[in-house]
Amino acid sequence: MVSKTEETQLNRLENQVDNGGGGAWEYLCLVRKLKVRRSEKVLKYGLSILNDPKKRSALGPEEWTLYEQVAIAAMDCQCLNVAKDCIKALLKKFPESKRVGRLDGMLLEAKGSWAEAEKAYSSLLEDNPLDQVIHKRKVAMAKAQGNISGAIESLNKYLEIFMADHDAWRELAEIYVSLQMYKQAAFCYEELILSQPTVPLYHLAYADVLYTLGGLENLQTSKKYYASTIDLTGGKNTRALLGVCLCTSAIGQVSKGKNKEDKESPELQSLAAKALEKEYRQKADDKLGLLTSALRSLKI
Repeated sequence: MVSKTEETQLNRLENQVDNGGGGAWEYLCLVRKLKVRRSEKVLKYGLSILNDPKKRSALGPEEWTLYEQVAIAAMDCQCLNVAKDCIKALLKKFPESKRVGRLDGMLLEAKGSWAEAEKAYSSLLEDNPLDQVIHKRKVAMAKAQGNISGAIESLNKYLEIFMADHDAWRELAEIYVSLQMYKQAAFCYEELILSQPTVPLYHLAYADVLYTLGGLENLQTSKKYYASTIDLTGGKNTRALLGVCLCTSAIGQVSKGKNKEDKESPELQSLAAKALEKEYRQKADDKLGLLTSALRSLKI
């Protein structure tokens, strides 16, 4: 994730280059370092260097890194002839490179030649079954074609090999949520919480899924994870505060007529409601009446 300081630095450098103040190579290096996509700018300033023999030769070995960067940007911008020329130059320099082979597969994707791209990626995986980038390209290709079941299958196969990839677990969870496969999504978020227990986003997403599933046990667990989100964020997560109130109301409805043990203590939801009212009073005073009405309807 790009920090505010890094984003400010990038924007300042971009404005400098846009206004003719120089620094195109430094800008391209920073874009690459931060792993952000500024494809139109990268294409424009990258080509300005590559098309100038003097500037290009001054880069030394970094010339080939720029060719790769411009090729990817060109595919993003659907300038496929430019991408093809960059890949051609790279293939001439590195004829046996698997990395360049991946770019070739990406170009086939950009053209919509899915079967050929699949064949190219399968061939590369035969040589190196542990190539993470190619596995991810296959997932992206399935999603691009609208083949969600294929994307799920590819992600599950990928996670059998690379179980510590948090981004892959999160992507799989989000796909399951979009398909209303909440039990499967819950499993993914459990894996994320086990591996990164201090990330509040995962606690919140898991709580949301459990609340959606419903049932007394799920609602009680959901409330606990909303509470842990509040704890991890220093009480500043509005969604989690509201989640506690919603869970409390739902648990009250579900546990009517049941054992007293199933009933919730009013202390937590009372604190959550007060925190919500305080936050609305400070940040959205004109909406405070709506919040009060909503909480009253929940019998909070």
